[in-house]
Order: sequence, then structure tokens, then C-alpha cells
Amino acid sequence: MTSSTRADTPGAAAPAADVVRVRVPEPGLRQDVRAVKIVLHRELIRFWRDKLRMVSGLVQPVLWLLVMGTGLSNLMASGGAHGDIDLKTFIFPGVCAMSVMFTAMFSAGSIVWDREFGFLREMLVAPVSRSSIVIGKCIGGALVATLQGAVIVALAGLAGVPYDPVLILELLGLMFLGAFALTGFGVMMAARIKQMQSFFGLMQMAMMPMMFLSGALYPLNGLPAWLTVLTRFNPLTYAVDPLRQAVFSHLDLTPALRRTFDPGVTWNGWVVPVWLEILIVVGMGVGLMGVAIVEFRHTD
Repeated sequence: MTSSTRADTPGAAAPAADVVRVRVPEPGLRQDVRAVKIVLHRELIRFWRDKLRMVSGLVQPVLWLLVMGTGLSNLMASGGAHGDIDLKTFIFPGVCAMSVMFTAMFSAGSIVWDREFGFLREMLVAPVSRSSIVIGKCIGGALVATLQGAVIVALAGLAGVPYDPVLILELLGLMFLGAFALTGFGVMMAARIKQMQSFFGLMQMAMMPMMFLSGALYPLNGLPAWLTVLTRFNPLTYAVDPLRQAVFSHLDLTPALRRTFDPGVTWNGWVVPVWLEILIVVGMGVGLMGVAIVEFRHTD
């Protein structure tokens, strides 16, 4: 009698089933670095495939630059004020900052989307630290925002900004640091929010004051005392000013025009150096990312 016949005979012992072994990698630095790379790569893939997001993210900055900038330039030219400088040149650094701000915040908002559809839970139960997920999200969001902002940098000639290789590298580097801090802020907000509607409402409530109080659209000198205080406490102020100083350092302007349109940020009369502004932005980004990591360790 064959073995197959014995297996079909009532009371005969069933053949042993094949054992499938599943090996879960041990948590460690190597797995965390790999998780950061995977989350970053996923952000780049999502950005590249979403062409509508790429186009829509450019509409508002281009409108600010070409429409509002041209309108203000014509108004000032008709009034005979500061005819040696184009207002599009002045608001160009602010538009660069705004472009990365919107993209960075939208990248952070995808966490809420992943939570609604269950993908975030799959990431949280993976054998990696939750801090690696947050770090990958912040770096990926900053890189995506910088790539979006690079399109605005490509329009520099329309704003009277020279295509200097050093200037372009400075702008891209400063935009990445600002986008990193803003993505950390967005991830911190999205860590506990359950619905996309709530996130977008909170995002608009935070972004609009930050944009208008950053000096992106007007000089920071000569403001009323209460408005000056608000601009100095706005973190985005310290991301916009280095961009503007980088642009104006490559322009041929009189000292009077430079003081008017690029006064810098002052604390009680002391001009804050660019290196300190950059440290503030980096510190803000690391601090916000740290808060987001703590929140993710207590979420499910």
C-alpha cells in the first residue's frame, strides 16, 4: 500500500505540514537607517507621481511673484519711489520661502492621510524605532519642498535676480533648512490629528499669520512696535531674511536702497547675523522634530 493510500485511510496519521519560518530583523541602527531611506524614498515617489500637486503648488507662488510683484512695481514707479529696484526682486526671496512652506506642510499632512487609510499603523508596528519614521518624513518632506522651490528659483530672471551659481546653491541650501523646520512643525501637528479636514484647517490658521508676519512681502523696518514684536517672534522671519540677504548681496544697489529693502532682523537695535538666523532655523527644526518623535511614541 502506498503512502498516499495510507494517508487516505481513516485513522491514519496525517503527513506533517511544512513549517514556514519568518525571521523578524532585530531592531537596531541599521534597520532604523534603512527605515529612514524607505520613508524618504516613498515621499519622493509620491511627489513625482502626483503631477497635479506639483502644478498646484506652483500656482500661488507664481501669482505672488508675477502678478502682485508687477502690480506693486508699477504702483511705485508711478509714484516715483525707488525706481531703481523692481519689487519683484524684493519679494522673490519671500516667494521662495512661501513655496517651500506650502509644500512642506502638505507633505507633513500625508501622515493624517496614512492614518485614515491604515498605512500608518503598518509602519508603526514595523520592527524599527518610531523616531526613524519621523526623521525620514522630515527629511523627505524637506527634500520634496526644495525640489518644488527649485522651480521658483529657475524663474529668478523674471524677477531681476542674476543666475549666479553660488547664489542658486545658497538659495537651495537655505530653502532646504527652512523646509526641514516647517516639515517638523507640520509633522508635530499631524501626529495627533485624525482627520484631513482638521489638519488643513489648523494648517491654514498657522500658515497665513506666519507668512504675513515674516517680512516676505514687505520690509521689516519702520513697522509699528506691536507688529515689530510679532515679526521677531515669528520663526519664518529667520528663514526669509537669509534668503533676502543672499539675493541682495548679488545685486548692485546703493547703500540707501540696501538699507531700505534689506534692513535685516534687529533685536532692540542689534542686527542679527545670518549665521545666527540659520542656527535658529536649524534648532527650531530639530526641536520640532523631537517633539514629533515624542508624540509618535505615544500614538497608535
